[in-house]
Amino acid sequence: MNNPIWLMTSAYPQLQTEELFSLASSMGLQGVELCVFPYDGARKDHVATHLDYDSFTPDMGMKLLEMANKYKVKFSLGSFENLIGGDEVQRTLNQNHLLKLIRIAALLGGDSNGISVGTFVGYNHQWDCDKRSFERNLEMYQKIFTPIIRYAENLGVTILYENCPMEGWRSGEYFNTFNNLSCTLAARKLMYHLIPSNAHGEIYDPSHDIWQFINPVDVLCESDLEKIHMIHIKTARMKIDSGSIHWGNVYGKQVVSESLASAAEVPLLQHDWDRFSYEPMVPGFGGSDSMDWRAFIETLNDLGYCKPFSIENEGANSRGTHNVMATHQGLQSAMYHIMPMIWPLTEKGYCYDISEVEPFPIKLSKDIPLVTIDNLKF
Repeated sequence: MNNPIWLMTSAYPQLQTEELFSLASSMGLQGVELCVFPYDGARKDHVATHLDYDSFTPDMGMKLLEMANKYKVKFSLGSFENLIGGDEVQRTLNQNHLLKLIRIAALLGGDSNGISVGTFVGYNHQWDCDKRSFERNLEMYQKIFTPIIRYAENLGVTILYENCPMEGWRSGEYFNTFNNLSCTLAARKLMYHLIPSNAHGEIYDPSHDIWQFINPVDVLCESDLEKIHMIHIKTARMKIDSGSIHWGNVYGKQVVSESLASAAEVPLLQHDWDRFSYEPMVPGFGGSDSMDWRAFIETLNDLGYCKPFSIENEGANSRGTHNVMATHQGLQSAMYHIMPMIWPLTEKGYCYDISEVEPFPIKLSKDIPLVTIDNLKF
């Protein structure tokens, strides 16, 4: 294997784009998963905005490609919000923001330069008390994403769904923790069937399956590898604590009054993201996790996976500390943890072979008019 290792920039919201390219290059990484969240988005956790998405021009695109060549790094774009549910006004803003990123990716060369756009799908809970609520979400996905994917396809851009359930995205006072449609393999297969196109695929993050008691190796073996365009390097350590003993780890902790919980000696969730008993980690940093990374990567190798691994640092003992040096250390730990499994051994140790890597071609793109979800018709 000779897969590139990238950095997801949500761990560094304080850095500018060139600083991120420089950081990746100095650490021996080959790319950057560039986060471009909306400034007025509903999310406040693990977000960053590293491009001026409202006034992006072809000239800015050419300069960005030149900058990437300067540091010898590749990149993609991403913003991960709810596009089919939640507040209707915010939902429309999120949809229009995704369309802006698709336009930017196209100005940067899109698929021809390996520049994709990462996103969530989200979930609409308005039918939770009705029959077929999940299937109705699939129908909502098909309605909203069909024109979006056709738009991306026409511009030569691929959309990638990430598989986080976003279990804390909704108040713990609600029972349902299924907040992102693309969080299960079954849902993703159904989505691809509903909208047949090569212009969408996925960023697979094995950590989200670990705490659902699913072996990521099994998910790979049941997946269409052509749909997996990126692997997130993130993991989790399952915890056997009072919360998991009392509530289990299938439905998650529920909310009752503090007085009732205290009288019954039942632990309560501490915050909305405390629904399940696990610790987010980066591989190899601060202890072992609940995943067999060697088996996972060997399976990818056997299946012929040759695309990027991207380190998403949400480790409780790394990015979670909000200490920049601890964040750096977690990033380096994850890199060193997987490099012996994906890079060839040389006289200098395990090194990425850059011999076949070509710089971005630099040319001024023709401008693309901005569209909104309301006027996107096919």
